[in-house]
Amino acid sequence: MTETFFTDLLIIGAGPAGYTAAIYGARANLKPTLLTGLQPGGQLTITNDVENYPGFAEAIQGPWLMEQMASQAKNVGANIVMDSIAECSLLNPSKDDGYFTFHTDLGNIYKARTAIIATGAQARWLGLEAEERLQGYGVSACATCDGFFYRGKKVAVIGGGNTAVEEALYLTNHASHVTLIHRRDSLRAEKIQQDRLLANPKISVIWDTVVEDILSGGNPAAVTSLALKNVKTNETSTLEIDGVFIAIGHTPNTSFFKNQIQLDDEGYIITTPGTPNTSIPGIFAAGDVQDKHYRQAITAAGSGCMAALEAERYIASMK
Repeated sequence: MTETFFTDLLIIGAGPAGYTAAIYGARANLKPTLLTGLQPGGQLTITNDVENYPGFAEAIQGPWLMEQMASQAKNVGANIVMDSIAECSLLNPSKDDGYFTFHTDLGNIYKARTAIIATGAQARWLGLEAEERLQGYGVSACATCDGFFYRGKKVAVIGGGNTAVEEALYLTNHASHVTLIHRRDSLRAEKIQQDRLLANPKISVIWDTVVEDILSGGNPAAVTSLALKNVKTNETSTLEIDGVFIAIGHTPNTSFFKNQIQLDDEGYIITTPGTPNTSIPGIFAAGDVQDKHYRQAITAAGSGCMAALEAERYIASMK
């Protein structure tokens, strides 16, 4: 049976941005409701060791960190609901007594005075079975998150755009050698980034090549090498490495908001620089759904705090 719920603040997404927004929203007495979506905890739920989140001297587990954030949000009064957005109406809240309307997969309706979109982004993968099996055991999509674990080791980066080149350059701060593997014979990255990469003695490039498989060994299984194939000659080879970073881009989770809120060419929500403000007053965005540059748990949490503070001010102005 369909039910309709009213709230001053609806938060969509249960990653660091969403949970932080819920904590601040609850402490501001907005009685926020948070819809977790299909993957509560976001990308940290598939991250094993987290060493760069402040406050923990030793490495912690990503899923545990998200459980703690969820518990903290509940303890301060946030209402956390296991449900996902199916469709929404953001364009004319004045026609509905000032409420934005959201329909969920469970068939319920949420009417919110203000909302924070924190649905995150998903890394694009190669589609290999080994990618999922070896995530956290040598397969990563974030060099700044996991590069520290490869001090003095050999790693590979897959891709040819700005993200791949930036990841490769960053990894030279830790790895003994970085191999960039690209399926074409030229890079798509900015020229200045290409020049830096090609001039770096710790980086080599394998052109016209794709990864056919990620090989592993040991107990627990960890990445040991890549099975490669040259797309022009069909020649196969093996590259021994300790880790591989997939850098072929991210996809923001914004499909429900197309044609309703201003997005950039890649689908990220556009916010006013330095703020979580979107093109619609009363709708705010936080975390990776609007940040394609940093993509860190700590920056997502910070933007969730900003969004909640702005939502509080918006509600106050309405009253």
